[in-house]
Amino acid sequence: MSVEDKIKLELSELKDKRDGLDENGEKKKEILQFIDLNCECVIFCKTRKPIEPEKFVERIIKDLADPSNTEKRTRYIQKLTPITYSCSSSMEQLIKLAERVLAPHFHNEGCQKNVKFAVELTRRNFNALERPDIINQIVRSVVRDGSYGHCVDLKNYDKLILVECFKSNIGMSVVDSDYSTKYKKYNLQQIYENKLKEQ
Repeated sequence: MSVEDKIKLELSELKDKRDGLDENGEKKKEILQFIDLNCECVIFCKTRKPIEPEKFVERIIKDLADPSNTEKRTRYIQKLTPITYSCSSSMEQLIKLAERVLAPHFHNEGCQKNVKFAVELTRRNFNALERPDIINQIVRSVVRDGSYGHCVDLKNYDKLILVECFKSNIGMSVVDSDYSTKYKKYNLQQIYENKLKEQ
């Protein structure tokens, strides 16, 4: 190749990298993508496989809660909330979302037989569905008309179903009981303050 051709090739490769194209000339899909929801004080970060939001957030929280590290590493983030999947705000979509999110935790063969669970619902700029309707539908999805021995226990639960309603979307995930006890509902400020008190 001549020097001019090499320069053209290198410039083309640099342009592709800048435009986010892979070696095949196709648009790269970013693993983390921030989405503006126009919802005050809420930032949504979309992830792609192989990242699982529940495990990803739990790993970050465990790292930040480590008592050996007293340095505060966040300035603006107050709380992290994992959302496994989300849907639009209709009852039909909520039923499908519940089946998709809850099945691995409550209905697969390897799951515990009698799980105590609770539902925590947060609403922001949301009025498409009523609070009791959402909670009742999720409970029905978990117990499946008594087919499973799961029961609601608001204080001593094994699993907590997090439901985030914002504008016209509903997001859902399932976390373990240490979410509220050990990890302060994933509130980073409280985790940091607790570490300082212990020391």
